[in-house]
Amino acid sequence: MRLSTPFRSAFARLRTLPMPGWLRRLGELLAAPYRALAHALYRRMPKGLFTRTLLIIVTPLVIMQAVLAFVFMERHYNLVTQRLSDAVVRDIAMIVRLTEATGSEEEFQKIAEMARADLGLAITLLPPEPLPPPRPKPFFDILDRYLSQQVAAWIGKPFWIDTVGRSSFVELRIKLANNVLRVIARRSQTYASNSHLFIVWMVSTSLVLVILAMLFLRNQTRPVERLANAAESFGKGRPIEDFRPSGAREVRRAAQAFIEMRRRIERQIEQRTAMLAGVSHDLRTILTRFRLQLALFPDSEEVRALQSDVDEMKTMLEDYLAFARGEGDEQAHPTDIGLLFEELEAEAEILGASVTSHLQGPAEVTLRPNAFKRALTNLVTNAARHGSRLTIEGRNADGWLTITIDDDGPGIPAEERENVFRPFYQLDHARNRDSGGSGLGLAIARDIVRAHGGDIMLGDSETLGGLHARVRIPV
Repeated sequence: MRLSTPFRSAFARLRTLPMPGWLRRLGELLAAPYRALAHALYRRMPKGLFTRTLLIIVTPLVIMQAVLAFVFMERHYNLVTQRLSDAVVRDIAMIVRLTEATGSEEEFQKIAEMARADLGLAITLLPPEPLPPPRPKPFFDILDRYLSQQVAAWIGKPFWIDTVGRSSFVELRIKLANNVLRVIARRSQTYASNSHLFIVWMVSTSLVLVILAMLFLRNQTRPVERLANAAESFGKGRPIEDFRPSGAREVRRAAQAFIEMRRRIERQIEQRTAMLAGVSHDLRTILTRFRLQLALFPDSEEVRALQSDVDEMKTMLEDYLAFARGEGDEQAHPTDIGLLFEELEAEAEILGASVTSHLQGPAEVTLRPNAFKRALTNLVTNAARHGSRLTIEGRNADGWLTITIDDDGPGIPAEERENVFRPFYQLDHARNRDSGGSGLGLAIARDIVRAHGGDIMLGDSETLGGLHARVRIPV
């Protein structure tokens, strides 16, 4: 959100106001933990749009239901359990008073029958023995707490209670004057036992809502993924098939803007290619005329020098045109990297270097074969001209094709390794400067590799001691 000029100036003045020392120190103390926490959360949070959006939807839902469940359990079930426990304890208190008022076994049996039939309680008289030791109290069992409070309030006699031993029943023993009264009640009489229904309904509705949200989110994020894939394919020079704007209005606008941008770029490439073709034809015609005119002159040292200049101009012209054109009109298709390595070996052997190559992983990769071969040929011939041995290693794994070229030549100083990729740049003692060289070989190679979505890095070779060139493109 952008602030207007008065607001920005006001905030700027607030930052310049003097701040107490203790407040500044407190801010400095809290800044480091805050940055560490923010960095940790950023590293652990999902990066995908679908996952982040789903998390934005699910997190408030889970928090809301957790709060609702806590409030419902804490208020409703506590209140219901308290009322049920109070009612059962009052019934037991009445049974205790009737039992103390009776003196015969027959009268107690009548009381027991009425308790069973009318109150749903099973009562028996036990011998006057000591009560069992108290059982360990469960931490979250509100039934045990409420029953104990109600028995102490309404009966006021020594008692022993078990709400854990048999999960479906509650057992209560009360010490009377001459014996012990044992009361067994169903757990459902004293506790709101239908809490699982609330949990089941809450979880079920949450799952339904999450599934619906996932379906709708997938439909919303799929056009974004298609747009990203189309842009990535276009950046790598691969054909884009069956791409059309879809999804929300903003995504459709972005997709339409991408299509228009692609059309403008393709039209510009076509115009540039046509212009370069015309320039190439005209200049080659002039060079051919020069060569024919020189052939009519008698053989002499001056004529041979002029022919060498014409050949150098032809080589430079081809390099300039190749750099400007960038092989942009070539389509990508599956290419065998193993066969490409064999052709590179032949190029290096023609220049008198001994070369070995090795490829690890699948050999077939989708790329622009002529352009990619030109980039690797520039690197290999550069290594072969300045070294006698070189190795070519390829690895296709984890979605990347990595090719390394090592030689035993003099290498390139670390401070010059980025400069050699500049067009027309040549080192004074240049290893990239051969006879007739134009200083465009590495620039063309990097331009082609970057058009495939990758890059070229230079370093010191650990195996041969010369230059180490590393080409890496996504596959």
